[in-house]
Amino acid sequence: MRRPARGKSGVPNPIIVALDVPTASEAIDLARRVAPHVGAFKVGKELFVSAGPDIVRTLRATGASVFLDLKFHDIPNTVAKAVAAATRLDVQMLTIHCSGGSAMMKAALKAAQETAASMGRPAPLVLGVTVLTSMDSAALAELGGETVVEAQVERLARLAAASGLSGLVCSPLELQRLKPILPAGMNFVTPGIRTGAEKADDQKRTLSPREAIAAGATHLVVGRPIYAAPDPVAAAQSILASITG
Repeated sequence: MRRPARGKSGVPNPIIVALDVPTASEAIDLARRVAPHVGAFKVGKELFVSAGPDIVRTLRATGASVFLDLKFHDIPNTVAKAVAAATRLDVQMLTIHCSGGSAMMKAALKAAQETAASMGRPAPLVLGVTVLTSMDSAALAELGGETVVEAQVERLARLAAASGLSGLVCSPLELQRLKPILPAGMNFVTPGIRTGAEKADDQKRTLSPREAIAAGATHLVVGRPIYAAPDPVAAAQSILASITG
């Protein structure tokens, strides 16, 4: 598996391919094929539960960067231990839910930093998940409290920044609202990326890759537009060309 490509400017490739497939063999095959055209790979719940930590070790052994997207949300001590375990796996990014509160976010960040320091390696980027891109105002209303998606995203983003996080997962549609109110250098990882060629699905708040980068995204999580494409390699190449051309 070749190391990920860089854009024309030399900036690391912002495309993170979601390996949302059920088996390790499918994940490794997809990663091997598209690695020259993307920047990292996301391991989510389905693949991690199916293949276990070994899938992360296998991907890291190739030199690929790994985004472990398990969205930890529990009491602070439990989340801290989970983040420490993920850090020992040498992932480059991981997710926690901002709705877990400031104490949980601070515990996660401390665990990542202290574990990485003890191993002599850089700490993973701890990303706070604001509002899932599959949710809209109607879905929020079912939960009670704030029903305006943008307001809830802003509240959780501010809380994450105040808790010390330097990265967020949010819809690309919220980027222009968030960038002016958050510290400089904040990383914005955006799922909900669609090229327009896909069938309708459960993502409600989406933009194209080029639109998301223009809005300020630092990383693009791309799942179905690549792994469900008839030709994943061609799809990855096309998305990279759309944001670097």
